[in-house]
Amino acid sequence: MRRWGGVSGRRPALAGALCAVLFAVGAAGCGIPENSEVRVVGSGPAAEAGASSFRREEPPTRTASGTDPRLFVDNFLAAAAGEPERAHARVRLFIAPENQSRLHEKPGNEIAINVVRVTKRPVITEDRNGLFSVRLPVQQVGQLRANGVLGPPVATEPEYGFSLRNGGGEGAEGGGLYVTDPPNVLLLSTDALQRYYQTRNVYFWNSNQTRLVADQRYLPLAVPSERLVSEVVKWLIGGPSEWLSQGVSRLPERTNLINNAIETDERWEVALDLPGDDKRKLEKVATQLAWSLPELNDGLQLTTRNQSRVRIDDLKKHRLANPLYPLTEGPQPFTVYDGAIHPLSFPGQVSGAVPVGSAANRGVVSATVRRADEQLLAAVVATVPGGRQRLKVGAGADPVPALHDGAKTFGAIGRPVWLRSLESGQPYGLVVADGQLHRFDDRARLVPVPPLGITGKVTAVAASLDGHRIALIVGGTLYLAALNLDGGMVSLGPAREVRTSLTDLSAVDWAAENALVVAAGTADRSAVYEVSIDGTLQTELVPDVGARVTHLAAYPTNLVYALPSALIMYEANGVAYRYPSTDKIRGDQVLEVTPPPAGGRPGSPTAPFFLF
Repeated sequence: MRRWGGVSGRRPALAGALCAVLFAVGAAGCGIPENSEVRVVGSGPAAEAGASSFRREEPPTRTASGTDPRLFVDNFLAAAAGEPERAHARVRLFIAPENQSRLHEKPGNEIAINVVRVTKRPVITEDRNGLFSVRLPVQQVGQLRANGVLGPPVATEPEYGFSLRNGGGEGAEGGGLYVTDPPNVLLLSTDALQRYYQTRNVYFWNSNQTRLVADQRYLPLAVPSERLVSEVVKWLIGGPSEWLSQGVSRLPERTNLINNAIETDERWEVALDLPGDDKRKLEKVATQLAWSLPELNDGLQLTTRNQSRVRIDDLKKHRLANPLYPLTEGPQPFTVYDGAIHPLSFPGQVSGAVPVGSAANRGVVSATVRRADEQLLAAVVATVPGGRQRLKVGAGADPVPALHDGAKTFGAIGRPVWLRSLESGQPYGLVVADGQLHRFDDRARLVPVPPLGITGKVTAVAASLDGHRIALIVGGTLYLAALNLDGGMVSLGPAREVRTSLTDLSAVDWAAENALVVAAGTADRSAVYEVSIDGTLQTELVPDVGARVTHLAAYPTNLVYALPSALIMYEANGVAYRYPSTDKIRGDQVLEVTPPPAGGRPGSPTAPFFLF
């Protein structure tokens, strides 16, 4: 019986399985790194249930590089990959016996691996005695823990130095190279992380148990497939990543897995010690597992110590009946043209009617409109006399007939975003106004929401499909934060920096559950990238926009309403573009436009967005 259909999470890519090649960009100092693991890609199919690249792979051994010092360094930076309890033993094999005591071993549940991005080609020099000296410039990206969480970095070193000696010729006892003065920490390159681990999601309920929120983990490809279910259950029991804990709820305290999950001919069986023995809680856990194990399409049975039981005979049907997101229709593209919202016409995409009434569709600078049950939520940034801007917000049938004016005007307001909470009676959104983050409601009431733990000018905000994770650009740097929407309030958890090699970021949106699309660079040179939410992977989508990107909108790829390729639109220097074609959005692609008077010049499409 085939059980593992699968969703590949190994490389989070906007268009799913893309053809990628390494690309070194020579534009230092303008937001595009001189030497980083940027990949150039084209469009391709989106990842969806039923396709998997999950495989077993161990990192190379010490002798696999022979006497090639550069290959040896690459392999040394991969040695810690794999099952965490063996990480020290694998790395110790690369170290000369007389120096192995320098690597301090910790208990299995305390093992932490320092994930680093190699920022420049390692400098390797050889002396007259045949010894090699290595200088390894790095960026500290994060600390990978035994539970698969990549947390913030603890180490601060911008460079590591060590030496290599030859243990003998090829085929000799102890032959090959050894590290003689190793770093006293476990190191893992971002390239090795992508090669020897699978990126996975585990899902936690929000505080009112109405929405599942993705939490990214790394599973070593060396872990046997029959242990996967048990590993995922243990992750759920262990709780969410620290940065996400503000926006989600944990399983009841003292929940434990009784033995390992068992595979029978018909289903996987999981036995839990669940305090309270509440069947409703057990049903909630079953739905968490159904989405956290998308490979599983047959059955699942959960039992407790007191014999409460939840049985799902068809997990695929269960996921369809309990979707992650309330998406029932595809995205519709819109733009601002001559101060009004207009639909766009692209081949293969559905166009919709103007989503706001004519009285409200004037003086528009930017807008966001989303579906919410049987109505639309609209947020519009409009000009007011004196060159200032005001946020206008409304809710209602399609089109939204009227908008409420905000009480305050600002010098500049960014693109507003709606939070996709299931609490339809409490719609909230976020917007950046004059460098500060604000919460707004459907009456255009604005309340400042300062990001916790960081200071600086906020320039952009974007919200994930689950409505409980946001991305921020503050002072040109990318951050993540979790949101809690309890009790009619919006509270923000501590912000976590996403360590990329990009600088001077200007725009951001969500590209997938665990990926962002960002713009980086100056007015002279700007580019659009896909970036994983932990910064480990950077994929260059548009290598040279030619001007600073000031506006960016994406339809995130997802497992509920999947599309064959990424949908991205952006604006630079007053000109709107769309990806993957990278073509300018032309005036003749704008619908419902009244022709300009004789001698008049048509406007240019700006501030594009998707309605979904």
